[in-house]
Amino acid sequence: MRTLLAAALCLAATATGCGATVESAEDARSPAVTLTNCGREVTYDKVPERVVTNDVGITELMFALGLEDRMAGFAMPDDKGDLSRVPWKDGYDKVPWLSKDQLTRENVLDARADLVVAGWNYGFREDGGFTPDALEKLGIPSYVLTESCRNGRTKTSRGIMPPLDALYTDLTNLGRLFGVEKRAEALVDGFEKQIAGVRAKAPKGVGRPSVFLYDSGQDTPFTSGRYAAPEQIITEAGGVNVMHDVADSWTTAGWESVVERDPDVIVICDYGDVSAERKKKFLLSYAPLRDVSAIRHRRIVALDYADLVESPRNPSAIARLGAYLRTVAGEG
Repeated sequence: MRTLLAAALCLAATATGCGATVESAEDARSPAVTLTNCGREVTYDKVPERVVTNDVGITELMFALGLEDRMAGFAMPDDKGDLSRVPWKDGYDKVPWLSKDQLTRENVLDARADLVVAGWNYGFREDGGFTPDALEKLGIPSYVLTESCRNGRTKTSRGIMPPLDALYTDLTNLGRLFGVEKRAEALVDGFEKQIAGVRAKAPKGVGRPSVFLYDSGQDTPFTSGRYAAPEQIITEAGGVNVMHDVADSWTTAGWESVVERDPDVIVICDYGDVSAERKKKFLLSYAPLRDVSAIRHRRIVALDYADLVESPRNPSAIARLGAYLRTVAGEG
């Protein structure tokens, strides 16, 4: 049993599966596959061979499934952290980096893409007309990241299921589309076991530290409601997201609401031109926050951007944040 668990966890952590044998993408049984994506059924007529992805988390979903040979390229800024030590480094070495901004119609056409995998605010956007409908008119199918699915609460509100369920849904769907169901199943199983191990050690009840996720912004902070990945990363690690009541994924809040909710810990999303250290200095020096518990006790920890958007790095982020929150709970 212990050997089987170790093998599952190892497969979940690496693209190679630690020598495990999985089916090839060439083994897809049927050329047409119907998936449920963002609440609607979408039929793909064939197994894609020239996939283009947008952003780091989506790109690494493909790498984790061992689908580099099915990719024509990816787009993402070069401010998403050090890629040289991630488990899927080989994927970055093999697949062309098409743009250090976000995908465009020109990128996709130049790459002769036969599938675009992106998300709302992760590449897909109404301004500029880069949408699944626009791609369909060009004869190019798309798959929308489940974390980003619009939920109908407003025109732009996102999130239709718990964030880890979104991760597992996308791994399962892409596994079916590319004929690598066993690899997808092993990844999901390994992730679930890894997270269950963290959950078993997590603080319980009133001992759970409250956590505010700080992405960016000085006048108005950008943060995570209950439908973005940080919600479950924080929860499974043993904390409570102070913005749980916000029915959206990534969104803005007011500093007054942060002060009112008085988080025990602040998690910084580390990416972009402003370093995590500069973000930390701002938080510590921002007068309205001076009485917030996390600021008074200097309980501020940084996680990479790719840890905090839907990606196969989420379970590892839960483990690392869980270890930190246990030290905080031990102070109480």
